[in-house]
Amino acid sequence: MFVPIYDGAALKSISRPYVTIALILANAIIWLFFSATGETGAYLSGFELSYGFIPAVVNDLAVLPPQYIVQPGEFSYVTYAFLHLDFWHLLGNMLFLWVFGDNVEDAFGHFKFLAFYLFCAAAGAAAHSLTMPDSEATLLGGSGAVSGVVSAYLMLHPRVWIWVLAFGRIPVMLPAYVLLILWIGFQFAMLALGDEEVSYGAHVGGIVTGAVLTIVLRRRGVPLFDRPAATL
Repeated sequence: MFVPIYDGAALKSISRPYVTIALILANAIIWLFFSATGETGAYLSGFELSYGFIPAVVNDLAVLPPQYIVQPGEFSYVTYAFLHLDFWHLLGNMLFLWVFGDNVEDAFGHFKFLAFYLFCAAAGAAAHSLTMPDSEATLLGGSGAVSGVVSAYLMLHPRVWIWVLAFGRIPVMLPAYVLLILWIGFQFAMLALGDEEVSYGAHVGGIVTGAVLTIVLRRRGVPLFDRPAATL
């Protein structure tokens, strides 16, 4: 529907969004590694099976071949979020993280933002498993975690104006609440329609988890919904 390219929300508590930058670099480096070895696209060799999230495997309905068992199955709730099928998959997730992640990190602090991101990734995988418990397809990508970041941004800064490319090409500036409510509503609608091309279950899991954790993890004194600070 739209591609976010810039928001006008200034950082208030941190000088640089180090965790957001580190997450983007980690995803990019992993992608470049696959690209350099020729293991990109629909086939990620054994890495997809070893580090991706497979509901049937974690639910003990299927077993990986022994050569692909390189970590406890529970770790795949997080490791899948650092693998992407192709460059555009990576770019879309990292662009959303770049635009919205810095302000969420600012509201939480560095360590809590990292924990938040990883927990949203795990919640996205868990929700995907609930919606497709016997699927042997591999879930890859950071969209579950990024969906949590989008949800948190909506709760923190709904009134900020954001530059986006509508339909991927028309630059427009709109309030965050218009864009993000539409985006979140689309994820729920597609989940209800049963679309299995994209894991909307993982998106919804990240969205719900991100909203709940924002209430708990934000710094003391950080308001929700851009409310002005209380005065004495």
